[in-house]
Amino acid sequence: MKATRLNIPDVVVLEPKVFGDERGFFMESFNQATFAQLTGVALPFVQDNHSKSVKGVLRGLHYQIQQAQGKLVRVVSGEIFDVAVDIRKSSPTFGQWVAETLSADNKKQLWVPAGFAHGFVVTSPTAEVLYKTTDYYAPAHERAIIWDDKDLNIPWPIDGEPALSGKDKQAPAFKAAEVFP
Repeated sequence: MKATRLNIPDVVVLEPKVFGDERGFFMESFNQATFAQLTGVALPFVQDNHSKSVKGVLRGLHYQIQQAQGKLVRVVSGEIFDVAVDIRKSSPTFGQWVAETLSADNKKQLWVPAGFAHGFVVTSPTAEVLYKTTDYYAPAHERAIIWDDKDLNIPWPIDGEPALSGKDKQAPAFKAAEVFP
């Protein structure tokens, strides 16, 4: 597996070795020892999530202010533009974001550590996204930042308005969001 640290070094793109032939392919999508070696993170994963969305659906920018979750994100069908925003006030990259295109074709995975807001938009007709988390979903601690925040200025690859949940439509701006110390 190959690891590439992004402009925010805590966020890592992982690319598995894929062995393919005319029958299809095989890859090891996760190995705890390899993950720890490549990222420096030895946390256990406690929950796996799976979502399916249609083109133009934007999910995020989500985080949990308590029971913060690290997320290992991958796409098994379709393509997404995946974003991680550093919301750790003590971090030198506070308020900065990185993004990566994840797809079933490129098989890349994105490690988004706890302390980051995370979101994605579907850029293919449909997409199925799998992600492992380092803590359990805790609705009482769930928070969000509005997707089109002017200070973050994320260039989402969409035409017009995305399809959002009611909760995501009501998310506060970055400056008003509850963040990590």
